[in-house]
Amino acid sequence: MAEDEPAIADFIERGLSLEGYDVTVASTGDDALGVALSQDFALMILDRLLPGCDGIEVLATLRVTKPELRVIMLTARAGIDDRVEGLDAGAIDYMTKPFVFDELTARVRAHLRAPAQTQSTRLEAVGIELDLLTRRVTRDGVEVTLSAKEFELLAYFLRHPAHVVSRQQILSAVWGYSHDPGTNVVEVYVSYLRRKLARPGSPAPIVTVRSVGYRLSPNRG
Repeated sequence: MAEDEPAIADFIERGLSLEGYDVTVASTGDDALGVALSQDFALMILDRLLPGCDGIEVLATLRVTKPELRVIMLTARAGIDDRVEGLDAGAIDYMTKPFVFDELTARVRAHLRAPAQTQSTRLEAVGIELDLLTRRVTRDGVEVTLSAKEFELLAYFLRHPAHVVSRQQILSAVWGYSHDPGTNVVEVYVSYLRRKLARPGSPAPIVTVRSVGYRLSPNRG
């Protein structure tokens, strides 16, 4: 856990220890990186506003060096832009202070039950290959240049091949929105992806399932 407020760090450490977890505490971003890179952990709880390198910088380094490490960001910065930045940087979850400890432990349990975020650094399906470390994407051997958000959206589809995923699931996983019925950001970015993945005579393999969501599939009919 990386937290520079002693009272909060002590509270979380004692609570998680009572739940049976082994907890290591770092109070600066530099210390957090050093510990994370030198030891094996299943999950990190990371404050954003840390002395030294901040939480976003820590995430950026871990995303390259330890992409399998699950990171929950716990911070006082609650704006949508802050949530999006944290999730884009590599956090698997984003909680804001003040928080309820029971909810924090529930999220810890849920993420530890789930498979590691990236057991492999490569995702492949329907002729598309995506490298999580180099950020390189190809379709049928042809390189595709994507923006950061397009890359995250495609990675989400590739993690759920042939599954129908709802607009709300995509919003939550890729943008960190719990609910926003007024945004069309998913539709816009799916359109971007389709255009960039399309090949002459071969449309992008992203199927719209009417009234439900989208599915990554080789057949668009």
